[in-house]
Amino acid sequence: MTIRLATAKHLIHKGFLTVALSFAVAISAAGNSELKIPDLGSSAGTVFSAEYEHQLGRTWLKMFRSQVNVYEDPIMQRYVENLVYELVEFSELQDRRIEVVIVNNPTMNAFAVPGGVIGIHTGLFQFAQTEDQFASVIAHEIAHLSQRHFSRRVEFAKTQQPLALAGLLAGLVLIATTGSDMGLAALTATQAATQDAALRYSRGNEQEADRIGMQTLALSGRNPAATPAMFEQMLRAARYASSNRIPEFLRTHPLSESRISDTKNRLLQYPPRQSKPSLDFHLMKAKVQVDLAESPETAVAQFKSQEPSEQIFPEAHEYGLALALSAAGRFDEARTIMESLLQNRPSSQTYLMSLVDIAVNQRDTSWVLGTLEKATKLNPGNKALTLAYARALMTNQQAHIAEAVLEPLARDVKNDPLLWYWLAEIQGLSGNIQGLHQARGEYFLLHGIADESEKQFRYALQLARNDFVESSKIEERLKAVYAFRDRLEEL
Repeated sequence: MTIRLATAKHLIHKGFLTVALSFAVAISAAGNSELKIPDLGSSAGTVFSAEYEHQLGRTWLKMFRSQVNVYEDPIMQRYVENLVYELVEFSELQDRRIEVVIVNNPTMNAFAVPGGVIGIHTGLFQFAQTEDQFASVIAHEIAHLSQRHFSRRVEFAKTQQPLALAGLLAGLVLIATTGSDMGLAALTATQAATQDAALRYSRGNEQEADRIGMQTLALSGRNPAATPAMFEQMLRAARYASSNRIPEFLRTHPLSESRISDTKNRLLQYPPRQSKPSLDFHLMKAKVQVDLAESPETAVAQFKSQEPSEQIFPEAHEYGLALALSAAGRFDEARTIMESLLQNRPSSQTYLMSLVDIAVNQRDTSWVLGTLEKATKLNPGNKALTLAYARALMTNQQAHIAEAVLEPLARDVKNDPLLWYWLAEIQGLSGNIQGLHQARGEYFLLHGIADESEKQFRYALQLARNDFVESSKIEERLKAVYAFRDRLEEL
C-alpha cells in the first residue's frame, strides 16, 4: 500500500528533532577519525568547492521542505524569485544556481544556505515598508553566499575542534524552522564550533554582508538607504518584543546601534536616491496580511477600516479586501472588486490568477477553462497559469488533457515539488499508474524521503519492465535516490 502524498511531511517531522540531536551526538562521540567528511585541506583560506556547496545546499533543502509549512503560492513564488534573480545579476555571486523557498511563518526571518538556497518567511513582508527594504534583506543574504561565509565559518570551526557536518546541517534546519535555541542544541551537540561561531555569523561577516548587500542594491538601481532603514525597523520590533519573541533574523544576524550607524556612514559613498514605490510589493504585502489575520472576517474588517485614498497604492488595498472577502466565502463581492482591478490592468497576472481562484470557488468552470486556455497560449511555460489550467481541467474530469498540459512543465522545471504533487494526482485520475509512481518518486525525493522515493520508482520500474527506454529513465532516477543517500552518509 502506497503512502498518500499528504503524509510526506509527517513522515519526516515525526521525531525529527530527537533524531537530529541524537544523530549529532552519536557522530560527535564516534571521534574525528570516523567522520566521513571531505578534507578541507590547509587552513590557508581553503573552502568547500562551489559544486560541493551546491550539493550540500540541495541536500539541506530536501531536509528542510519536510520540516516547514512551505508557502505554496505560485504568485508569491514568482514575485520573490524575480526579485532574487534581479539582485543576483548585480551581485558578486559566481555560482548563480539559485533556489528560493518561502516559509509560511509570521516571524521576520530570511536565510541563505550554501549552494544558493535563499529562504524568506512571509512575515518579512509585514515588517518591510518598501520593496527596497525587503530587497535589502535579500541582498544581504546573497552577500553571505557570494562571500562564502558558510565555508569560511566551517574552516574556522575546523581549527577549533572536530567538525560534524550532519549536526551543522541539522542545526541549520532547526534554526530556520523553529528558532535558534533548538538549532544551538544541535550545533553544540556536535561540537561544530564555539557558540558564537556556530550559531551566529561573525561580526566581521555581518559587516561584510552589509557592505556588499548595499553595493548590490545600488548597482541594481535601488536605494541603499533601505538597508539602515530596514535595520531600524528590525530594532524597533526587537525592542517591543519579549525576550522569547525576538525576530529570528536578529537571533542569527546580531544587530546593534553601531552597526546601523556603520551602514548610514556607508551611504556617503552613494549619491542620494529615492526608493520607487512598487505595486507588486504592496500586492504581496496585502496577500500576506490576509493570510496572517486571525480570521477572514477579521481581515475584511481590517481592510474596511482603512481609507483606500490614504494608502500608497489604493488598488493594493482593494486587492487585499477582495482576497479577504474571498477567504470569507463572500465570492460575489470579491469577484466584483477583482474584475474591476483586472479591467484597469488587463496584463496583471496577479489579478488574473486571483480572479481565477474566486471563479473556481464559484464553480464557474466554463469561464475558468476558457480564460486559462487563452492565458497559457499567450504565456507558454508560465508555471502559475499552467498549473492553474491543469488543475481546472482535472476538476472538470479532463485528466488526460490536464496531464498533457502539466507533464512537460514538471519535467522542464524538475525541482518543484508542487508540480510533481499535482501531476501525480492528475495521472492517478487519468489512469497513468506508471506515471503516478514516477511523479510520486520525484515528490518524495524533493522532500528528502529516500525510502519512499525508491519504493515509488521501483513500482514504476516494474510497470515499465517491457519498455527499455522508460526503464532506463527510471533506473537513472533510482541512481539519484542512491546518490542522495550517499551524500547523507558522507555527512
